[in-house]
Amino acid sequence: MIEVKDLTKRFAEHTAVDHVSFVVNKGEILGFLGPNGAGKTTTMRILTGFLPATSGTAQVAGFDVFNDSLEVRKRIGYLPENPPLYLDMTVTDYLDFVARIKNVPAEKRRARIEDALQKTTITDKRHELIKRLSRGYKQRVGLAQALVHDPEVIILDEPTVGLDPKQIIEVRHLIKGLAGSHTIILSTHILPEVSMTCDRVVIINRGRVAAIDTPANLTTQLKGGQNVRLEVQADQNAACAAIREVPGVRRVSGEPAGGKGRVALMVEVSPGQDVRSQLAAKIVGKGWPLYELRGVNLSLEEIFLQLTTEESEHAAASSN
Repeated sequence: MIEVKDLTKRFAEHTAVDHVSFVVNKGEILGFLGPNGAGKTTTMRILTGFLPATSGTAQVAGFDVFNDSLEVRKRIGYLPENPPLYLDMTVTDYLDFVARIKNVPAEKRRARIEDALQKTTITDKRHELIKRLSRGYKQRVGLAQALVHDPEVIILDEPTVGLDPKQIIEVRHLIKGLAGSHTIILSTHILPEVSMTCDRVVIINRGRVAAIDTPANLTTQLKGGQNVRLEVQADQNAACAAIREVPGVRRVSGEPAGGKGRVALMVEVSPGQDVRSQLAAKIVGKGWPLYELRGVNLSLEEIFLQLTTEESEHAAASSN
C-alpha cells in the first residue's frame, strides 16, 4: 500500500530525513516512533504532499507521491499534530465543507459525513460549535475530517498529544477500530502508543531508520537484545569488576539480594552477543556460588533508548 525508498530531505545544511525506507502493508497500523526532532513529521509531510523530497521515492497505492500528487492526496486522510479546524463552524457544517473540498460527490456526501461521525463517535456533537468542544472531541473531529472521503490511507501525526489519560485510551481504541479497512501510519514519540496500537514499528532517530519490526519481535531482531540477571554470593564490587571483563558486556549494575552475602547483577549485553555461558564460567572460576542466571528481555522502552543512544553516539563519534 505504501512504499518508501531512500527518502531524503535536506534543509540547507541540516538533513531532516536521511535515506529512510519502509513498507506499509494494506490494512496495517504502522507506528512511526522516534524522539522529538527525529524526522517523523517531515516524513509525514512528504508523504502527504505538503513538502517535496530532496531525493528518494515514495508511492501510495501505486501512485508516486511526487509525480501523481493529486491521485495520492485523494487516497490519503491526514491528521496533523494541530487539527485544521474552523472553530466557529458546527461539526456537521465543517465536515460538509471538508467533504466538498475533497470532491466527495454530492449524492454520497451525507452518507460519508454520517459514517465519519459514527466511526469517531461524535454523532451526538454534530450540531455543536467546534470551539465549545473539549480537546478530546476536537481531536475526534480532526480525525473525522481525515476519514470523511473514505481514504485508503490515514496518516496521524501525534494524535494523542495534549489529551488526558481517558481521552488517550478512547482515541487508541478508535484508531484500532479503523485498522483493516484503512492502512494507518501513526507518528508518535509515546512508547505505549506503539505497543498498544501498532502492528509494526519503525524506530527513527536523527532522520535515519534504526529498526523495523513488530514490538514483540524487536528483541529477536536485535539478536541477544536482552539483559542477563545474575545472583551470586560475592562482594558486589568484585563481582561487577569480574563481569566487566567478559567480552560483549556493555554495562553492569548490582544491588544486594535477599540472601546473606548475595548480590543481584544486571548485565547489559551488546546486540548480537550471547554471553551467558561466559558469565557462568567467570563466576564459577572465581569460586563464587551462582544462584541464578537468566535472560531478561528488553522492554520496548529499553530497546528504543538503546537504539537511539547508539545512533546518537555513532553520529557524535563520526563528527569528531
